[in-house]
Amino acid sequence: MQKDMIKRLHSLLTIKESAANVPKNLEASRRLQFFTNSLFMQMPLARPVSEMLSFSVFTPYYSETVLYSIAELQKKNEDGISTLFYLQKIYPDEWKNFLTRINRDENAADTELFSSANDILELRLWASYRGQTLARTVRGMMYYRKALMLQSYLERMHSEDLESAFDMAGLADTHFEYSPEARAQADLKFTYVVTCQIYGVQKGEGKPEAADIALLMQRNEALRIAYIDVVESVKNGKPSTEYYSKLVKADIHGKDKEIYSVKLPGNPKLGEGKPENQNHAVIFTRGNAVQTIDMNQDNYFEEALKMRNLLEEFSQNHGKFRPSILGVREHVFTGSVSSLASFMSNQETSFVTLGQRVLSNPLKVRMHYGHPDVFDRIFHITRGGISKASRIINISEDIFAGFNSTLRQGNITHHEYIQ
Repeated sequence: MQKDMIKRLHSLLTIKESAANVPKNLEASRRLQFFTNSLFMQMPLARPVSEMLSFSVFTPYYSETVLYSIAELQKKNEDGISTLFYLQKIYPDEWKNFLTRINRDENAADTELFSSANDILELRLWASYRGQTLARTVRGMMYYRKALMLQSYLERMHSEDLESAFDMAGLADTHFEYSPEARAQADLKFTYVVTCQIYGVQKGEGKPEAADIALLMQRNEALRIAYIDVVESVKNGKPSTEYYSKLVKADIHGKDKEIYSVKLPGNPKLGEGKPENQNHAVIFTRGNAVQTIDMNQDNYFEEALKMRNLLEEFSQNHGKFRPSILGVREHVFTGSVSSLASFMSNQETSFVTLGQRVLSNPLKVRMHYGHPDVFDRIFHITRGGISKASRIINISEDIFAGFNSTLRQGNITHHEYIQ
């Protein structure tokens, strides 16, 4: 221990930091600053991946944008500004890096830049990852799986010195994703369910949203899509309508493969659309915990590395009972769009961090849940789910989960080392 402290002191005194090592990109600087600061916060020690709590991520979707189409990117507003032009101007360094990555000259015309189908797809993805799209949320949540694969891979290395282990594995950045053991361990501990309520209707009508959702499943093998399938038939000479809650994934040929099909007693939409969208599909989540994510949320690889630590809070002593909701700080990425969006983003940050922290400690209450919050899955699905199906009194689709938890004393805790 003393030897390590001496080495660290020697490094601090001898290594000269240069401003050239600080990222010029503001978002990169913000992420790096938050991550490094969070490492000095008090957090539980993480168990090995094989022993950690398993968890699911849950996102409701209706008919929002999945991927920007070329027509949407080129469409101009009343000021003559297209979406692609706007993104190029607010992310100039990222646009330049993108062109370098696909080996294109930044001075060439757009028609010369994106002539092949692959280049067009890469452009759509680049733009979608910088907008409020389902593709951006899916990419962010899939970092959980990538982080678990890396951590599992490193744990399996039989080496005394971690640095030499990294050298042996080529920094482990090209090997862990191809390790069957690491992939299997990550799939045991993590699953991502997006409940696309009308995906079946969109697919039947040949909507572009359905094709884009299918593309996301093909590019993310751990992604699962839940939807309500409406089957109309004729029984005894009378028209009959049956409802099924289904879960699908992409098979090796890129086609939808049905995993589960649950026949429902009737039309599941009894109350508000979003709660019902969550309620019918929550049965398809797995594990001890479930994290609720909306489509204005993103995730980052460095934050995904700390998920094991966060889940250990369920085992910590925070009161008479163990926590049933872990409050997690929310980062609203749309704050850079305008001054009004920045104000609303800051307002949300202060509400989630300051207000919820006081409610959590010392009051031990929760008036609602935030979208990055992590639930004790068994506690909530045995108490009516995380949403309620009332059209009359359900003024907020997310308020009753907080009420249920507040009735059980000492069950709320709040955290900021995950954003």
